Amino acid sequence: MDKDCDSLIHETESLDLQDTRNDRGDPNDPRVRLKRDCVGIMAAFRFKNPSSHHVIIANTHIYWDPEWADVKLAQAKYLLSRLAKFKKMVADKFDCTPSVLVAGDFNSVPGDQVYQYIVSGTTSVGAENAEDLPIPLSSVYAFTRGEPHFTNCTSNFIGTLDYILFSPSEDIKPISYLELPERESSDVSDGLPNYYHPSDHLPIGAEFEVFQA
Repeated sequence: MDKDCDSLIHETESLDLQDTRNDRGDPNDPRVRLKRDCVGIMAAFRFKNPSSHHVIIANTHIYWDPEWADVKLAQAKYLLSRLAKFKKMVADKFDCTPSVLVAGDFNSVPGDQVYQYIVSGTTSVGAENAEDLPIPLSSVYAFTRGEPHFTNCTSNFIGTLDYILFSPSEDIKPISYLELPERESSDVSDGLPNYYHPSDHLPIGAEFEVFQA
């Protein structure tokens, strides 16, 4: 056996290898249902002179399955709660009021539960009872030009799943954004990924202006 590898060897005549890859437990058990392989990363930065403004930048990848909307919503709520705690920690440690930027694949289209919760504290369009959000956020594209028609384009789905979010304040605001192709554009007409776009998701981007205190 190679010293850098681990192996399990069995005799097929006396042992059958049991495939448990599809056995994920009872999906009705919250301890199983909410345990997904999804990520969220956040870090704090300080601009160099002249502003010395602090900004928290986070990214995430929310669970994909449209039939598990409750899991996606729970992940979004947890992300915002952790961001709020991190923001307070940064504010207390550096005596500042940091701005917050969040980007990622939220696997949620405009108007669905996750999107509505993040931008309004509700889980449906037109709902009156809004929750107090840990951190109020706005979508850069919605703020500047309206959400794009799509950021994901495959043979069985075309829609917007990716967002750049920011905490509205007098310290920072979006001033430009990355233009996305239209559906009839030659570089996306046959779906993604392709030669021009190596992922099934289009890149999104924005430029912000930071104002000195």
